[in-house]
Amino acid sequence: MFELSDKAKKLQAQLNEFMDAHIYPNEHKHHEQVEQAENRWAPVPIIEELKVKAKAAGLWNLFLPESDFGAGLTNFEYAHLCEIMGRSEMAPEVFNCSAPDTGNMETIARYGNKEQQEQWLKPLLAGEIRSCFSMTEPDVASSDATNIACEIRREGDEYVINGKKWWSSGAMTTTSKIAIVMGKTDPDAPKHQQQSMILVPLDSPGVKMVRPLTVFGYDHAPHGHAEIHYENVRVPVSNMLLGEGRGFEIAQGRLGPGRIHHCMRTIGVAERALELMCKRANEREAFGKPLSSFDSIRKDIARSRIEIEQARLMTLKAAHMMDTVGNKVARQEIAMIKVIAPSMALKVIDRAIQVHGGAGVSQDTFLASAWAKVRTLRLADGPDEVHLDSVAKLELRQYRQS
Repeated sequence: MFELSDKAKKLQAQLNEFMDAHIYPNEHKHHEQVEQAENRWAPVPIIEELKVKAKAAGLWNLFLPESDFGAGLTNFEYAHLCEIMGRSEMAPEVFNCSAPDTGNMETIARYGNKEQQEQWLKPLLAGEIRSCFSMTEPDVASSDATNIACEIRREGDEYVINGKKWWSSGAMTTTSKIAIVMGKTDPDAPKHQQQSMILVPLDSPGVKMVRPLTVFGYDHAPHGHAEIHYENVRVPVSNMLLGEGRGFEIAQGRLGPGRIHHCMRTIGVAERALELMCKRANEREAFGKPLSSFDSIRKDIARSRIEIEQARLMTLKAAHMMDTVGNKVARQEIAMIKVIAPSMALKVIDRAIQVHGGAGVSQDTFLASAWAKVRTLRLADGPDEVHLDSVAKLELRQYRQS
């Protein structure tokens, strides 16, 4: 289970070299270019420059397991690479492996027809455009997706879409051209066959970008999280994915790999936070001795190492099960890591912030921004409470008397 293929090992080494040579040295430039840009939602020059280098190095579209479109890695193999990319905020986009584009590309590759793949998947795979996923709504508890009320109504050869969405991550960037919108096509159908997913070009008449949403004050430009109102938006019937009433089916296929990706990137964040914590503890002195000599800090470092290893092993187990027995059988393992990884990372980042003192909550380290982003993952792709409930139900089922 723990042995990587030669192909994955080679990519892992190449990726680490690229990170050392091009990503870490340019993080400060990336931050400056975003902050000083005339249009903060436009592509960042250093990202576009490094995309060319990543493509040339063969480090492009590393996701999409068992696909003609990607690198052909298993979930287990890609998980190791995803962790490395997760160490830097800017890295995933450089390799065309950032959310929500990865999930959207997987969705169109798996459920889209040839015309949809030609029109939208190809430019996404080429990194020419970006995309967003429009599922969550402000007026209903979207943790229960059966509540989703956005209307998708057929009129002749078109669908008419009306509804409010928010947390459509990636929608604010100027290169975001397509949204996958989840809405209700048949309110009278069985509970999990009422919803559908449809492709909506973001330049369609009636698509209203209401506002960017902030996360603890961060707007995450140029990526951004948008509130979008769809007001009598018309798209061709051919834009429907898979068919009416298949929305939940698509969602389950989309979110399984996405949760693995989120967890591995999160482990990469935690690993880097621990590195910073150890370096700071060795370099800083207080009360006449290094911070690393204080018992409380040493225990925090030890706990962090243990918790990271636990989360990594559980995530790799889930990825391995997805590869060998499928997402449905692995659903309990996927749910467990989705709870464990963000909670673990938040604790590790918080300890690193504490060791850094005032610097830890400033813009001088990545820690404050990382904490804000990781905190959202306890809500994204399903809140902790939903995953915990799923784990409990599956566990209880084993002991239910027939």
